[in-house]
Amino acid sequence: MALANTHTNYGSAARVFHWLTALLVLTLIPVAVIANELPYSTSEELALKAFLFSLHKTLGIAVFFVALLRIIWAISQPKPTALHPERKVETFMAETAHWLLYGSLVLAPLSGWVHHAATAGFAPIWWPFGQNLPLIAKSTTVEAVTYGLHWVFGKVMAATILLHIAAALKHHIIDRDATLSRMLYHMPNLPKLTIIHHSAPPAIAAIAIWATVLSGAAAFGLYAPHERTTQAAALEQVASDWTVQDGSIGITITQLGSTVEGSFADWTAEISFDREVTSGSAGEVEVIISIGSLTIGSVTDQAMGPDFFSESTFPTATFSADLITSADGNVADGTLTIREQSVPVQMPFSLSVGDGVADVTADLTLDRRDFSIGDNMTDEGSLGFSVQVDIPLTATRGDGT
Repeated sequence: MALANTHTNYGSAARVFHWLTALLVLTLIPVAVIANELPYSTSEELALKAFLFSLHKTLGIAVFFVALLRIIWAISQPKPTALHPERKVETFMAETAHWLLYGSLVLAPLSGWVHHAATAGFAPIWWPFGQNLPLIAKSTTVEAVTYGLHWVFGKVMAATILLHIAAALKHHIIDRDATLSRMLYHMPNLPKLTIIHHSAPPAIAAIAIWATVLSGAAAFGLYAPHERTTQAAALEQVASDWTVQDGSIGITITQLGSTVEGSFADWTAEISFDREVTSGSAGEVEVIISIGSLTIGSVTDQAMGPDFFSESTFPTATFSADLITSADGNVADGTLTIREQSVPVQMPFSLSVGDGVADVTADLTLDRRDFSIGDNMTDEGSLGFSVQVDIPLTATRGDGT
């Protein structure tokens, strides 16, 4: 069997590309549908859901590279002519559908790959390329846009595949011609056909359809960031001797072997501190954190659920401590309360004070099980027990001294 195409038949290379692509796509689509519907409230459920999403992503990248090779091969080869060139509208629609399919086979996995690279957390890709892409940073904006694009490209691909299958069956069952047969295992006997070449109008029509669909998706807000399912508790302003001007409370977890970083956007700190004290208690701090202000990649909504922070029942967390100074360093010695579970905490911090400005850096490692967070996640391979907390901040004293 010839490797290359002729003007009447597809060669073995085109057939391999065609059926390999079909096998990959018809596997990854149902895998994604099933994965989306699965719950993930236990270690076992999360492991299965992550496995299926990893399989979907890994197959998707395979489709991307196979589709690129297929398109390059198709452009370089003679185009087997239509069996009914006199049916101009049908021929034009078939070629347009082919270009739509080619485009979606590249753009759907590519947008999904960029979405994965821009998103923190969840199912890893199994190819040995790493989980990131050059020039793609973790970004909620990029995450939202590429999610919308992936959804659109995927739906166009699925619709085009259905039309493609329906057309092939129509040719095989109703027209009883060799359209399907010449993409199968044998070379049918074909009558002499008029040679036709690749033409631009179907490709232009496909581009126009893409532009219309993508514009419509934008009009419906498909590229906007995902709306939170919870409303963060509003915190009241507090009076403080030292006022935080800039700072963050960041957390890092380990999920399925990968680190996922997040941060709380809304928190208050009431701080009293006497910098003249060099040994012993130099002040106090009380920090109130709005749990619903946490953003932590793709697992944000899950983190707010009843099995984890249970934000609707426990909207805030509180850290109250004495600020102890000594020659060996500084420690915030107090209590952290999350989900009404209070745990003694000693948090070392570095301090630099000058001209009424204090720069503080603190870090702490917690065990989520102490606060009954994720008790159903008993496998540390699914969700690590340790949570790293990092707090850099800059505060100014009210009187400027």
